[in-house]
Amino acid sequence: MPQLAAFAILIFILYVGDVVAIKTRSRLPSIFIGAIFFLIGYWTFFPDDIVEVAGFPTPVVYLALYLLVTNMGTLLSLEELKRQWRTVVVALVGITGIAITLLTVGRLFLDYQTAIVVTPPLTGGIVSSLIMSEAAANAGLEGLAVLAILIYVMQGFVGYPLTSFLLQREGRRVLAGHRDGTWTTPADMPAETSSGTLAPARLFADLPAEYDTVYFKLFRLGLVALAAWGCAELIRPVFEISPFVLCLVAGVVASSVGFLERQPLERANSFGFVIMILMLFILGGLYRATPDMLVDLAGPMFGAIFLGVAGMSVFSFVAGKLLGMTPAMAFACSLTALYGFPADYVITNEVVNSLTDDEGERAILSAHMLPSMLVAGFVTVTMVSVVLAGIFAGLV
Repeated sequence: MPQLAAFAILIFILYVGDVVAIKTRSRLPSIFIGAIFFLIGYWTFFPDDIVEVAGFPTPVVYLALYLLVTNMGTLLSLEELKRQWRTVVVALVGITGIAITLLTVGRLFLDYQTAIVVTPPLTGGIVSSLIMSEAAANAGLEGLAVLAILIYVMQGFVGYPLTSFLLQREGRRVLAGHRDGTWTTPADMPAETSSGTLAPARLFADLPAEYDTVYFKLFRLGLVALAAWGCAELIRPVFEISPFVLCLVAGVVASSVGFLERQPLERANSFGFVIMILMLFILGGLYRATPDMLVDLAGPMFGAIFLGVAGMSVFSFVAGKLLGMTPAMAFACSLTALYGFPADYVITNEVVNSLTDDEGERAILSAHMLPSMLVAGFVTVTMVSVVLAGIFAGLV
């Protein structure tokens, strides 16, 4: 397949996803529609490496991921991170609900080894899935090795629309409170967020605008991401931590001290292109899900997903009630375990845009929902799921 043909096909799929999301007011998120078309494509004429053929090999994807995660950090503040401790607790309790449900109720339907193998992939992303797949393969359980990957590939089909529904409920509640005057905006919410405008980076406020070019913005963003990656490499012999977690924190710190403006990728007119790269990479993982695999493993796969999500909903509901979060927001935060970043950002942003056309209201909705979804996604997928997979791999 020619490179430009692959590029045109993939971008058209993303466009169709956007159109459906707009038409359904995000009840069907674009990433959900894109996943369906990618599956059809892989089952018919797509080459397995169509994303790379289109011009996005793994190094480019990782560059985009480092920049985007750092950019996401600029949307948060140090005070916001402190305020998100409830989100962290709810996300952890939701993961606990998945594990407990699968290892108790799940044992009525799944054998011991299946329950062990499917639990970590349901609590996180591709890394935990690969760890469990390798552990199952080493134990001679080839079917379960494939199942670990399929769980990762297919769980988004449940997580995407369910998260969109929950965030729409939460967003309508916030909008109603804002419009009748009962919603209180956080005192530390930056002025540019509440007004929908964007201020320059504080340390470079006196720099003439003609010198604050796209390249200067990207240079500073790349420098912050490099510092975060360097810190992760430096402490790796002592403590293993994902560089993406440090990129998020570095973005928060850099914007708080004024080295980065908020949303530098948007200012550099690069955000859409970077998001596109990551969306294609995520959807490209569907090449593993062949029709034969889905048929053979449909029972344990969908059974595990259903039980895990059910357990998550109960545990996150209780945790949300105890910590003062609405059931919809608590469950949505826990559901980030099924897909992580950047899907959590994409879905939240689509819901915000579907609920109102007013930029000020969109800023208020984003300030309420986006920090919680981002923090929850990083807690579940980037951190906890890998630890859990490391523990469960020894139990296979």
